[in-house]
Amino acid sequence: MMEFGVGSILDGKVTGITKFGAFVALPEGRSGLVHISEIAYSYVNEVSDHLKEGQEVKVKVIGIDQANRINLSIKKVNDPPPRPAGAQQGSRPPRQGGPRQNNGPRSGGYVPRQAAPKEPADFEDRLRQFMQASDSKLSELRYLEKKGGNRRGGGRR
Repeated sequence: MMEFGVGSILDGKVTGITKFGAFVALPEGRSGLVHISEIAYSYVNEVSDHLKEGQEVKVKVIGIDQANRINLSIKKVNDPPPRPAGAQQGSRPPRQGGPRQNNGPRSGGYVPRQAAPKEPADFEDRLRQFMQASDSKLSELRYLEKKGGNRRGGGRR
């Protein structure tokens, strides 16, 4: 009997798809769940856009809880995708020493509606915050679309 633990990379087969993830059959008749947040590095709206039942997948064991349920990740099998090329080839010279002072007003660009309680430390944090806000706005819009909540046009006569 082969024992696998956290960090193991296994071959599995998608056996079921739910709105929150996909169930994957593993060796020795065991099975685990790939949560929707562990399917891809990009935003996943519908699990079925990324996975199909019966599909062979490589998964990484990222956790096993007290009930022996196995938590899996597809995205962690591979490294995160490289950042867009523009981010690396310096439009800005690499930072050297000391904190950056940039207290002047920014000209142009996006001005957030609500002021964040604390200024994000670096670009990665800002990007993360933006992506979270963007994801929640998108899912709100998709929900309204599904409900048929069309606020424009077609008013009562």
